[in-house]
Amino acid sequence: MNLEEYFNRVGFHDSYEKLDLATLKLIHKQHVMSIPFENLSIHCGERITMDLEVIFDKIVRSGRGGWCLENNFLFGWVLREMGYNTTTLGCRVFNSTVNEFGPDDTHLINLVVINGKSYITDVSFGVSFQVWEPLELISGKDQPQAAGVFRVIDKGDFWVLEKTGRKPQVVNPEFASSSLISKKETKQIYSFTLVPRQADHFFDKCETLQTDPSSLFTNKSICSLQTPTGFRALIGWTYSEVTYKPEEGVDVFDMRDVPDDEIEPILREKFNLKLQKKLKPQNKKAYYTI
Repeated sequence: MNLEEYFNRVGFHDSYEKLDLATLKLIHKQHVMSIPFENLSIHCGERITMDLEVIFDKIVRSGRGGWCLENNFLFGWVLREMGYNTTTLGCRVFNSTVNEFGPDDTHLINLVVINGKSYITDVSFGVSFQVWEPLELISGKDQPQAAGVFRVIDKGDFWVLEKTGRKPQVVNPEFASSSLISKKETKQIYSFTLVPRQADHFFDKCETLQTDPSSLFTNKSICSLQTPTGFRALIGWTYSEVTYKPEEGVDVFDMRDVPDDEIEPILREKFNLKLQKKLKPQNKKAYYTI
């Protein structure tokens, strides 16, 4: 594993002699624009591991994406190799069905300290909840980004990440009431503490998330990639191109269902992904919004 391979994968060609916020912002944005958030391994008969060498080979050398336990784990390694003061944290994702945070840390993020200021980096939540740049760890501060206004809020024993977005404008009438589209403008995304975590903290959850029949990730095949104007997503057979229009106060959703024979071309052309094994798309009933 080496940094140059990773930099080539994400198209980062600048100097990183200065370990400053500007460099961190740039490499964070390059990652989310280049590497999809995806769980397709589960639906290709592949096992997802937290072995960093395996993750590096998959994402960097084989041109794949990954979910948070891969992408953010890799990104943490990159930041440490560059020389950033980086700490891995665990998050409990908000469950809208029961209106509370999950009981376990199923999401991984990284905390970076630069000149005494702390920032949250997260390159792998995907769709409209994906931050493009690090968030400063200041409670209640509005931090506008392309997807909307993000905030981290100190609740005492834990912190909460939330986002206020825009109204969805759906181009295709047949998708106007799609369960993939959330009508709620402000949403809690996850909670986290500042307790440092090692990789083994997530080993059991990594296994459960890809095997439990009740897991979101076994019920839906998910692939999303950020674009300069929004993001693309393929959930099961539903392909979406979303354009952010903050000046109009809306996000424009262009959605369609695609047949099986279009899945591979879409993954190749829209996400720059070529799978080694045959994908079996899944879109079973499970709460998920883009």
